[in-house]
Amino acid sequence: MRFTVRTPASSANLGPGFDALGLALGLWNEATIDPDGNPGEIILQGTEARLLEGRENLALTAMKRLADETDRSLPPFSLQVRTDVPVARGLGSSAAALVAGLVAANQLLGTSLSAADLFSLAWQMEGHGDNVGAALYGGAVLAVPEVPDPIQLLTHGRLDLCAVIFIPRATGLTRAARAALPPMIPHADAAFNVAAAGGLVLGLHTGDTRLIAAGMHDRLHEPYRARLFPHLEVMSAAARTAGALGACLSGAGPSVLALTEPACTQAIANAYRGAAASMGVAGEVRQLAVAPVGAEIIDGCGRVTRPAG
Repeated sequence: MRFTVRTPASSANLGPGFDALGLALGLWNEATIDPDGNPGEIILQGTEARLLEGRENLALTAMKRLADETDRSLPPFSLQVRTDVPVARGLGSSAAALVAGLVAANQLLGTSLSAADLFSLAWQMEGHGDNVGAALYGGAVLAVPEVPDPIQLLTHGRLDLCAVIFIPRATGLTRAARAALPPMIPHADAAFNVAAAGGLVLGLHTGDTRLIAAGMHDRLHEPYRARLFPHLEVMSAAARTAGALGACLSGAGPSVLALTEPACTQAIANAYRGAAASMGVAGEVRQLAVAPVGAEIIDGCGRVTRPAG
């Protein structure tokens, strides 16, 4: 039976949580599997479809990987992908595609892998667990090596925060952003990040906005990536001045994310636009809710399920 997998955008790091913290955002991609469709047909739709033409389809790659891992063969099917998560902007488009493919293959093959199993495969394919954990589980997650499930942080139900994001028109490359990082950093900067990340994790887990604000600062990667993205420091400062709890590079960039209470969203959006105009940086501003859930399976009758925990 035809079914669709939805997966959310995500922002990694949130400042100091390099390759460890991820936040799911209310912007979704969809992958529709139709066993009765034209075998091998791939249809690209959505606002980002043009950028994906001629590229490797990561959802299909993930489907093949799960089939190989479970010694199965994928049956014939058509694949329709709707991509609205911005590509190569630091908003987890590759993680959303990989998770969609793994969840879809698990459903199509009836392999009944748990969410933890899917997370492990996604981590192996992506290389880190932050974005894929957020895309699969939703909310805010902490990915810890050798822990099979990501630690879900927003369990208190009291955190009324949303994200305001400046998304540049120009794309960025994760490999370039990683190449900008030095092989060693000063001990003082490492110590700063340990404290900041610990405070941020506790703030997200308890709903303490004071800790979130204090924790969203980084000395591990942002100072070096700011050389690639000169708008980062200007826009982060503008967002904080406008009332954001914190602001940071979203993933490997070039997008900039601010976490804020709802009353400040418009002021932050205006601050972004003013900073972008002053620097001559083309882009758009999006206001997104935190997505409380991750990947969902919608069957042909409209019923919604999630990968088993």
